[in-house]
Amino acid sequence: MPRAILCILDSVGIGGAPDAQLYGDVGANTVGHIAEWAAAGRADRDGLRSGPLRLPNLDALGMGAAITLSTGALPPGMSATPKGGRFGVGREVSKGKDTPSGHWEIAGVPVPFDWGYFPQSDPTFPAELIAEFVQRANLPGILGNKHASGTDIIAALGEESIRTGKPICYTSIDSVFQIAAHETHFGLERLYEICQIAFELTAPLQIGRVIARPFVGKDATSFKRTGNRRDFAIAPPEPTLLDRNQAAGNQVYAIGKISDIYAGHGVTHKLKGTGLPQLFDKTLDAMEMADDNAFIMTNFVDFDSEYGHRRDVPGYAAALEYFDSRVPELISKLRHDDLLVLTADHGNDPTWTGTDHTREQVPILVFSPALPPGEIGIRHTFADIGESIAHWLGLALGRHGKSFL
Repeated sequence: MPRAILCILDSVGIGGAPDAQLYGDVGANTVGHIAEWAAAGRADRDGLRSGPLRLPNLDALGMGAAITLSTGALPPGMSATPKGGRFGVGREVSKGKDTPSGHWEIAGVPVPFDWGYFPQSDPTFPAELIAEFVQRANLPGILGNKHASGTDIIAALGEESIRTGKPICYTSIDSVFQIAAHETHFGLERLYEICQIAFELTAPLQIGRVIARPFVGKDATSFKRTGNRRDFAIAPPEPTLLDRNQAAGNQVYAIGKISDIYAGHGVTHKLKGTGLPQLFDKTLDAMEMADDNAFIMTNFVDFDSEYGHRRDVPGYAAALEYFDSRVPELISKLRHDDLLVLTADHGNDPTWTGTDHTREQVPILVFSPALPPGEIGIRHTFADIGESIAHWLGLALGRHGKSFL
C-alpha cells in the first residue's frame, strides 16, 4: 500500500512569482542567484565551500529544469534534462509570503484572509497590547519591542534579560510575535506559558504565530538559540491533508516544526529535530516506522532561518549541497509504491535586500519507483501538491487543487 513523504525545503524558491512586484521582489531567485554566486567564484571567507553549486541529485530529479520553467533561464552548472521523476513549478495563491500561508496551501488549504502585521515603528507593538501582556504574564516588563534579527537582538539584550527577568520581544516582516528568554534563568516552561498568553492576545489581530525562542549561554559572546523553539499558531480554517489522512485512520508524521505550523491538527506522530542532519535522520526514522498509507511531512527550516534571513550565501549553498548529498538515502528507502515530493513554501533569496522572505515560485520534484518521469508544468496553486498526495494515498480530493498524478 502506498505512503507519501513530503519534504519542505523551507525558502528554497526558484524565481519571482507573477505578483512579486506587490512585495518588492521582482527578480528574486533563491536557488538561481546562489548558483550564479557560486559560479562567479566569489570568496567564501569561512572556507565553507568553493566552486560551482553542486546539486547532482536534486538536478537529476528536475531542479534545473524547474528553474528553467520558472524563469526562462538555466542556472550555471545545472541541467535542463532530468533523469527521473516528475518536475514542475508551484505558484502560490495565498496572500503574503509567510510560513503558514505556504504550508497550509501545500496541504490543500489556501489562506482566505490577510494576516496582521506589526508596523516598522520603534516601539513596534501597541502599548495596550504590551500592558495587558505584562499584567497577565506577571512580568516586570519587556525588552526589545521592535523589528530585529533574532540572533542579533539576543546578543544585544540577552544579558539584560537574564539580569532583569524581562523577556525579549520582537518581530519581523512576517506575521509573528517572537519572545526570547534564557532556558535556565527564565525557564523553558515559563517561556512557553507567557507565549501562550501572548498568542491569546495577538490572535484577534490575525498575527499568525507567537514563537518561543529559548537560548542558552553565559554572555553575549556565547548565547545560542536551542532546538526547543515552539510556535503557537492560528489553526487552518478547514481540514488540511493532514486532517484528512488522520480521519481516514492513517498515520501522519510531523517532523520539525510541522506540528506547530498546523497547530497540532491532523498529527498522529510528532518528531522534533534541530539542524538539517537531525531533521533528515528523523525523516528516515519515520520511513522505517510508517505503516501503509502513512503521510510523512518534514520542514527543513535551516535554509530559511540560518541562511536566508541572515543573507548567508555560502552557508545557504553548503546547506543545499548537504541536503543534495543525502537525497539518495531517501530514495533508497522508498518502497515501490511510495511517493516522494520535494518542494518549498516561499523564497528567501540570500542575495536580496533586507532580511525578509521573497515572493517566489517553488520547485515541485516528484519521484516514485512506480511513477514514469515527465513534466507537470506550472501549477497555479500550491494546493495541487496536497491533492496529488491525497490522490496517491487514495483519499477523496479537496476543493482547492487538482492532482498532477
